[in-house]
Amino acid sequence: MKVVRTDCELETPNVDRRLREIGATLVLLPETTSTDELAREVQDADLLLMCYASIPARVIDGATRLRGIVKYGVGIDAIDIDAAIRRRIPVVNIPEYAEETVAEGAMALMLALAKKMKPIARDMETQGWAWPTQRWRASDLAGKTLGLVGVGRIGASVARMAGQGFRMNVLGYDPHVDADRMRRLGIARRENLQAMLAECDVVSVHAVLSNATRHLLGRSELACMKPTAFLVNVSRGALVDEAALLQALQSGRIAGAALDVYSSEPLDRTEHPLAPLHAMDNVIVWPHLTFYTAEAMQRLEDETLSRCMEMLEGRPVLVKSRDPRLRAQHHGVRFAD
Repeated sequence: MKVVRTDCELETPNVDRRLREIGATLVLLPETTSTDELAREVQDADLLLMCYASIPARVIDGATRLRGIVKYGVGIDAIDIDAAIRRRIPVVNIPEYAEETVAEGAMALMLALAKKMKPIARDMETQGWAWPTQRWRASDLAGKTLGLVGVGRIGASVARMAGQGFRMNVLGYDPHVDADRMRRLGIARRENLQAMLAECDVVSVHAVLSNATRHLLGRSELACMKPTAFLVNVSRGALVDEAALLQALQSGRIAGAALDVYSSEPLDRTEHPLAPLHAMDNVIVWPHLTFYTAEAMQRLEDETLSRCMEMLEGRPVLVKSRDPRLRAQHHGVRFAD
């Protein structure tokens, strides 16, 4: 057996150890691996584990022995699902491991923006103290309006934390979630995204990235936001038109942003299009780590191993995600209720 795992910078020691224990030859590929090199390694592989790497059709079409693709994470936008379905190669992700974890991360970033933690922490490090002058006047979250763009598992957790924990008024935009479901979650549903954005003091993005949602928050949507509003994105960078966001922040069109995800990662301090964000006091740039806790990683490794064993043993793999792209599969899968 040969197993290829991309993005080996994300350490999964339990997964690696168990695969080797059952006799698999494990090939670990770094983030810098080219598509050509990936295609060569996957050509005779039985299993492909990926997290961030792009898996285009030519990688899948050239994999003559591949029994399945496991995304050890949530988002599947980097995988050509249609090519996998055409080849009858099952694809599965791990959708539930970090719901509460990422929601906590979103709330932490929201709080850090509202309380001006980035510039105050910097002044404490350089000056030793910060007096209560107008420059440091922060904001409360209590009583403010939070707008959720996407109300899936993570969005629902954020709604609970923000509404019950911080007494925020929570609005939600998600064409796939009806008003009754949102009401049970403590969310007031909004049918028009731009109209919702105009109501919000904080906007938190939790949508799934697809061709339909790419740049869901574009120039016109950002223009609808209050000049005092914050944007938080812990989902996928490409859900936001990042060039338009940079311009909105530089011009003061919105008050600030906290980002954990970017269309192109890592976020280089000099060459990246978003490099100017590093120097902005009203912007928190986080290195795609809101998911990364001991508890979440244990759940991720356990679930990943379960899916790997199913594929390697020839059993139907359990698909827990409700993403229609994964639910369109008909071979080698079984679906959770």
